[in-house]
Amino acid sequence: MRFSFTPEQEEFRTTLRRALEARSPTKEVRRLMATEAGFEREGWKKLNQELGLTALHIPEAYGGSGFGYGELGIVLEEMGRGLLCAPFFSTVLATAAILNAGTGEQKQALLPGIASGEVTATLAFSEESGLNDTASVAMTAAPSGSTWRLEGTKSFVLDGHTADLIVVLARRPGTSGDEGLSFFTVASDASGLKRRALKTMDETRKLARLTFDGVEARLLGAEGKAAAPFAKTMQQAIVCLANEMVGGADRLRQDALDYTKMRMQFGRSIASFQTTKNKAADMLVDVELAKSAAYYGAAALDEGDDDLPAVASLAKASAAEAYLQTAIHAVQMHGGIGFTWDNDTHLWFKRAKSSEILFGDANEHRERLMQHWAH
Repeated sequence: MRFSFTPEQEEFRTTLRRALEARSPTKEVRRLMATEAGFEREGWKKLNQELGLTALHIPEAYGGSGFGYGELGIVLEEMGRGLLCAPFFSTVLATAAILNAGTGEQKQALLPGIASGEVTATLAFSEESGLNDTASVAMTAAPSGSTWRLEGTKSFVLDGHTADLIVVLARRPGTSGDEGLSFFTVASDASGLKRRALKTMDETRKLARLTFDGVEARLLGAEGKAAAPFAKTMQQAIVCLANEMVGGADRLRQDALDYTKMRMQFGRSIASFQTTKNKAADMLVDVELAKSAAYYGAAALDEGDDDLPAVASLAKASAAEAYLQTAIHAVQMHGGIGFTWDNDTHLWFKRAKSSEILFGDANEHRERLMQHWAH
């Protein structure tokens, strides 16, 4: 398994970072996070088409570029670094579900629009409990002629209030556990669908509550066989999130270090104080270890590693703890201004906290890791 990036990948990272620094300075992040949608469609569409972002990991047969999770991880890391306000991560989740569960004909119908940037999408799987396991799925799907009717509620749906296409996980009435689970696709303007943005601590990542009242849906893939594709999708999701998180953590680390070099006290830079050096060293170690785990996860996805469930959980647990601890250190190193609204550190701190619990916290993933190795 390869643990280093190729020159081409590094060049791609450099180009992407420059583009995001120009398009997503913190002033723009603050402006967009204050809007209801959380992004501007035309601006995102232009950036996406210029760089081919949503097409990156979609196979060429469906209008994409055919790259792997190594390249996708680079994109997510740089987006986490810049806190880009755009429906990219949510669209990646929906794309993964379509690739894992859909038929060839369905992929051909759904993926080209996503690849071109014309269609934004999301995956709706969590409900009121916020749990991510199959046993917690309560939404029902009943056949209705050639289509299906969905009843229930999905909550904490990433960009659920703006997505053009919604991939929904539901079950046949009377089933439980892994039995009777299916994926469905729903149009954003479907009759009976109500979408409401949720008020969240992290305003840079929008969540929504979706209510389905007899909403017409189309089956994605085989009926009652969604458990395995869903499990694979979630493993891909947590690896992607881990890569995004290490980008944010590294940005916090670098910004805090730059500030301490500039801030003078008692006639010298506070970066020269031993306590500051200790924090800087701890941050570097935490972030670099989390990067290694996240990159390992992306490589495991590309190579079909048998230990992917454990590797994915390792990446998420490492990234979650590193990001939050780095955020705490960054606030402290900024001193009295570190926790103020005017200082940008709180933007990444809130993203670190929201990402920590998204798809399960570090404790949950350590438990999964131990259970995998125990078996």
